[in-house]
Amino acid sequence: MRQRRIMSVLSGLVLAAGTLLGASPATAAPGPVPPPEFGNDWHDPLTAAPPVVKPHTRSCAVTLGEAQFRDFTPYKGSYTPPEKCGGSWSKVVLRLEGKVKGRQYDRLGYVHVGGVEVLRTSTPQPSPDGITWSVEKDVTRYSDTFRRTQDVEMLIGNVVNETYTGVIDVKATLTFYAAEGRTKPADTPDRVLTLNDNSLLTPRNARRILAEVYATGSGGGCEEYWYLSVPEKAPYSCTSAGGPYREVQLKVDGKLAGIAAPFPTVWTGGWSNPFLWYVVPGPRALDVLPIQYDLTPFAGLLNDGRPHRIEVGVVGVPAGQAGWSHPVNVLVWQDHGSRVVTGGLTRHTESAPVNSTTYTPGSEHRLDTRGGHALTVEGYVNTSRGRVDTRVTRTLANTSVHRWTEGESLDALQGEWTDDETVTVRGKHGPARATEAKRTYTMDGTTTLGAGDRLRTVLTLGDKADTTAFTNGRRTGSTRLDHVYRGDATYTANVPRDQRHAVATTGERYRLYGSDGTCHDRTVETVQGTLVKDRTRC
Repeated sequence: MRQRRIMSVLSGLVLAAGTLLGASPATAAPGPVPPPEFGNDWHDPLTAAPPVVKPHTRSCAVTLGEAQFRDFTPYKGSYTPPEKCGGSWSKVVLRLEGKVKGRQYDRLGYVHVGGVEVLRTSTPQPSPDGITWSVEKDVTRYSDTFRRTQDVEMLIGNVVNETYTGVIDVKATLTFYAAEGRTKPADTPDRVLTLNDNSLLTPRNARRILAEVYATGSGGGCEEYWYLSVPEKAPYSCTSAGGPYREVQLKVDGKLAGIAAPFPTVWTGGWSNPFLWYVVPGPRALDVLPIQYDLTPFAGLLNDGRPHRIEVGVVGVPAGQAGWSHPVNVLVWQDHGSRVVTGGLTRHTESAPVNSTTYTPGSEHRLDTRGGHALTVEGYVNTSRGRVDTRVTRTLANTSVHRWTEGESLDALQGEWTDDETVTVRGKHGPARATEAKRTYTMDGTTTLGAGDRLRTVLTLGDKADTTAFTNGRRTGSTRLDHVYRGDATYTANVPRDQRHAVATTGERYRLYGSDGTCHDRTVETVQGTLVKDRTRC
């Protein structure tokens, strides 16, 4: 719907997921009987995701910054490593606490330490009486950054005036858990690098290189809803020549090095219906996970002691169209037995990209989309333990059916994105190891505007991943993620807030299983902003 384009004015501008913290199911009973419609207050935001597991060791907390965001002025401060928890930690956890009241849109933000993006987030929309929330994230992999004094920059861009009154008040803290007794230091990258004007200079003895890209389509324009765009010949409020297919690509010196499907994030004002998200946000909305690219096949090239150009782009975005942000971190593991690690790229093959759209006009317009791409890169490095070959194969696919009526009083999408990746490592001395990751993202939603301007949105979102590890062809470990959000919300559009007469049933189930015995299965449900179910099954 066209209203969707103005409901969320975002001011946009992890390898473990963070958690939006809420009361634990062991101590939190369901709330009171739900009111007949939304009032001026509701339950604070929460999710069913598991908490960050923390070791039972000595801990030290360091405040990164506290700020009240009224505009687009970033907070700037400094960070000093803790003195009492050593320099090698078993875990490092970032906690962002926030509060806001009044009227405000969802806003995008970030936390940078030494230029490294350690968190990309968005905010829930507040009640008139105010809400509080917190997000925790395992940031242990950035330990190299945390060992030195660093600049800190934090921003949640905001607009405060007579209409939008909510000042966003946040505090960011790092907690370090010591490695002591039987708790060993975490195995982390030796270096965490950022780009300098798209230029990367790595140590000359890198043996493994990963890039992280925090890619988000946002900013209140059509790229916030990229999955709903249609070719220019179709009568719809958001158009792009190639339709809705998007692909996040990373290039090294102009050569395609990685491809990925962007996650179809729905922010907390999305689908024209903020009542869907007041308590339970959509998957990844408050803790954006980075896309990871294994660049180890390019390590021999990157180790030559010269800067190399790293470019990230989003396929399908109309020329000159803003709306995507994609900051990059680079994680490097070094070969401490070599001053220089040589190597080369031995294979680079890709399929012809597919992007097919079929538009069918009528009283109900329809767009069928099918897209996909595949890339295989392979290279080797000559380490102090011999030659190591790494092959990365990634295959993307997208199908969707978009239906809408004139004026977009009905707007519906059913879409699926798959992103399958296999990384195989073979060394001269040691077993062959492989990791297979099969990711599936789904969206099935319908918004209708009916009699009396009653707007209803029914939406289901899915975030699923199966990851399997193999040694010499034998399965040695696996994890399975199945995260599903469901919501059904109705309100009267185009009237003041106190006349909306909104009702909503929302909830999610988050299941995570592992061959190591990991088991998390939690369901939360709300009605009119009241928590009515919080149940665990593990």
